[in-house]
Amino acid sequence: MRPSTEQEGRASDELVRSLLESGALTPDWAETFRAGPRSLFLPDLVWAHDMATGRSTPVSGTDNPEGWEQAAYANVPLVTQWDDGQHTGTEPGTVPTSSASMPSVVAAMLRDLGVSDGMRVLEIGTGTGWNAGLLAHRLGSGNVVSVEIDAVMAEHARGALTRAGLTPEVVRGDGGDGWPDKAPYDRVIVTAGVRAVPPRWLEQTRPGGIILAPWGTHYSDQDALVRLTVEEDGRATGPFLRMVEFMKLRDQRLDWNRFREHVPEFPGDADMSSTTVALSDLGDRYEPVRFVTGLRVPDCAHVVNRSEAEDKAWFFDLTTRSWAAAVFRPGEPEATVYQSGPRRLWDEVEAAYRWWTARGEPGHSRFGLTVTAEGDRVWLDDPAEDVGAPQPTDLR
Repeated sequence: MRPSTEQEGRASDELVRSLLESGALTPDWAETFRAGPRSLFLPDLVWAHDMATGRSTPVSGTDNPEGWEQAAYANVPLVTQWDDGQHTGTEPGTVPTSSASMPSVVAAMLRDLGVSDGMRVLEIGTGTGWNAGLLAHRLGSGNVVSVEIDAVMAEHARGALTRAGLTPEVVRGDGGDGWPDKAPYDRVIVTAGVRAVPPRWLEQTRPGGIILAPWGTHYSDQDALVRLTVEEDGRATGPFLRMVEFMKLRDQRLDWNRFREHVPEFPGDADMSSTTVALSDLGDRYEPVRFVTGLRVPDCAHVVNRSEAEDKAWFFDLTTRSWAAAVFRPGEPEATVYQSGPRRLWDEVEAAYRWWTARGEPGHSRFGLTVTAEGDRVWLDDPAEDVGAPQPTDLR
């Protein structure tokens, strides 16, 4: 990698120090992080994302070099592309479709990947190329392959890696297909959220190898990082480590437009009831109950609309026109529930909440995933105890 400037070096040292203190970065990765600062891989225009407010603020290296450098070394995610590259201008687009992850997330995932000298690694989702660069610096460029679906992002990453003096193979292609030309791999690291693990990743990983991937359901945007070990018989199993949030593989993203016809008018002919379950009981962001509900209520998408007068939790079936809504008003002890269609979605959600509380409100780390040709199966504590039905294989 090219030598950093003195100012970059100070900022990089400070970031490495803070990551080491937090435990996200382990000492064996420290020199690589110092040698390959994130700033080497960023485009001139990025959008700094505030995790608390959800807002993304544009920062230009040309117009605001100090602000850009501050963003480059801050522990925040930086959006680098909107709307699959169709967006123009400096204001945020509609859907973020590529980013530079938080340095703490990058460091912790590399820590959990557990690499050692001589290992061959496949990365799914090149993005800016920073993660591929870190892997190439640690393991050697010839041992790293990275797959990126977006042609513009792939070209940007190749250029950044070349300027850094690194030459891992950057493939423009569908990450779900992996890259069989260099298989088998000792490690597969996925930097995009998945809703079903593609079988090709298992096929291209040697027995005993590790697949580290953000996995979740369409119930929410959240992912749980899973560390799968590939077994001799081709299956893979392993525990969930913690909650994260990644942009999804393009062919596994949820299209919210599919629900436009679900509720022609509200409440229409929906059945009405009440519940004592509070909106807070359903969990927020990274809370385990939200993750568990997605497991126990498959093929369901969930969103909450908030206002001063009321909060409305929506639930949409991915396979039928069934829907449900729970309306929560301040000061009222019960919420009003509306359900329409053959599937009683709210009843399933409430049952999932009761299931979780009856088992002592288990956290993410007590759950695990087993992947076979039949699909992805989540378990609690023991691979023999199923949490819910296998995830559909038509997403693969």
